Amino acid sequence: MPQAPRTWVRGTVALAGFILLAGQPAAASEMTNDPGSFLGIRWGDSLASRLDLQQTYSGKDVADYQLTNGPAKLGAIPVGSITLTTWQDQFARATIRYRGDDTHKQVMAYLQEQYGALDRTPGQMIRGLNQQFNWRGPQTEINVTYEAQSGRGFVFIESRVLSPRFNDALTDSAE
Repeated sequence: MPQAPRTWVRGTVALAGFILLAGQPAAASEMTNDPGSFLGIRWGDSLASRLDLQQTYSGKDVADYQLTNGPAKLGAIPVGSITLTTWQDQFARATIRYRGDDTHKQVMAYLQEQYGALDRTPGQMIRGLNQQFNWRGPQTEINVTYEAQSGRGFVFIESRVLSPRFNDALTDSAE
């Protein structure tokens, strides 16, 4: 399995960390339907033997997988890509990338339909050039960042137990 450049991994982890930290002033909306999974794959499951996934990156603790069964879709919405990430062979995060204001509106409508309406009380979300939206359930957290100027959107759907380990690895490597 080819190794991706370390700078790509650090950049991806740093972007995820920045996105999560940038949204901290805004409180998360309560998730009304916590699936404890993504695409029916439970948090903590191994992805290594799944025939519908192809491993695209393998590192010491982290591995990334892409779906092999057609174009990437969130529900019925075509998106740029969906990456499933494991931490020590345990499914921990799904990263969805998309482009365009129309797609962003569809993604937001889908997420609210699936996981509950956003809390639109002032101070509960960040809007403007960089928009941040969050849902938090007992097992799952969803973070959406949309860069209005570039039209780029990112959705992180992750295990509340496993995803903090990505940041722990950054702290350990900085020492």
